[in-house]
Amino acid sequence: MTRRVLTFIMAGGKGERLWPLTRDRTKPAVPFGGIYRIIDFTLSNCINSGLRRIYVLTQYKSASLQRHIRLGWNILPSELAQFIELLPAQQRVGDSWYLGTADAIYQNLYTLGMDQPDEVLILAGDHVYKMNYYTLIDFHRQAEADLTVGVVEMDKDKAAHLGVVEVDSLGRVTGFQEKPKEPKIIPGNPEKIFASMGIYVFKLPVLEGELQEDNAKRNSTHDFGRDIIPQMLKKNLKVVAFNFSRQAILEQAGSRYIIDGRAGIDENQKEAWYWRDIGTIDAYYEANMDLVQVDPVFNLHDRDWPIRTYEEQFPPAKTVFSGAEITGRVGLVLDSLVSGGCVVSGGKVQRSILSPNVRIHSYSEVYDSILMEGVNVGRYAKIKKAIIDKDVDIPQGTVIGYDLEEDKQRFFVSECGIVVVAKGTKIK
Repeated sequence: MTRRVLTFIMAGGKGERLWPLTRDRTKPAVPFGGIYRIIDFTLSNCINSGLRRIYVLTQYKSASLQRHIRLGWNILPSELAQFIELLPAQQRVGDSWYLGTADAIYQNLYTLGMDQPDEVLILAGDHVYKMNYYTLIDFHRQAEADLTVGVVEMDKDKAAHLGVVEVDSLGRVTGFQEKPKEPKIIPGNPEKIFASMGIYVFKLPVLEGELQEDNAKRNSTHDFGRDIIPQMLKKNLKVVAFNFSRQAILEQAGSRYIIDGRAGIDENQKEAWYWRDIGTIDAYYEANMDLVQVDPVFNLHDRDWPIRTYEEQFPPAKTVFSGAEITGRVGLVLDSLVSGGCVVSGGKVQRSILSPNVRIHSYSEVYDSILMEGVNVGRYAKIKKAIIDKDVDIPQGTVIGYDLEEDKQRFFVSECGIVVVAKGTKIK
């Protein structure tokens, strides 16, 4: 029953490693895939899973996120006790703002008292994936766990950027490591770790008690991974891991079946479940580029699991060419996502994502790049492996992404050589 579950989405993070994309907005509000915001994926998972009682906890530079949710996610009938409600930090229980993930829930314990759910589902609002949360909730109930932690199998060399969950051979959680240099591996698999997805299911009385105890500690960071899980393990409470990676979706004769990996999965099956922590510029860029592949693992056209968002009214995208056989001027788009309102007028776009209302002028070239809303690319400009944030005008003849040393004098350049032009930058 959906009314037995109350959902909190953590959406107040600064996303410092995504700077300058988070210079003017919180991480969950960063645009993704042309028309979406990152938080749309978590919210869509909730709606598709039948979870309709949702609080979104906000704090850092939340104006654009609040506007997006107000305009695009005001879709649930309050008369049926369904809602998506914003809960900004408001110093309700003291003189501090949210001090950590656990403290954010602690400061809103009054909502738990009002709603009285059986379970509380806590989600991160800054990951890209599809997940039926009720598979997780059913697993939690069947295990009779006090806490269930969502985990995903990742390569060991990525542990330095993730929270690592240590488990035993029975799937019980035995420890937690934050971005370790020497991570605990999956039992029997020395090349893999279990990364925390930032997803937790608690029994209500357990959550209330653990938050009260954590709040009384002076040396706590008030974080679920660093503090709450170790605190629970010391008491020998039942904390189990839900292995997201061992789910599979098999399509047979047009039907969809969700199968627990323990029953056996054909390893030759195409990867069906996808999860990306886009906490860095390079990870964000790679996840966007996943979408323009010929056969992307993450399918935005999945009618069985639609991703919702808010879209302003724009005309259809348009390509314009003139005299191509004489001048070489041609409006061409290959292997790209092109949003409404875009005009590719005599320029070339390949393996790129164009957000709404982007203009590509004649003889310009855009390769392997992400252009956000309102970007204007002047004639003869050349852009490669770049992220151009909103409302940037690229002057005629500008070259970005071809000389990284020169780009570093003007823009931010990531470790992997992705050039980021911040929102509203004035380029001379």
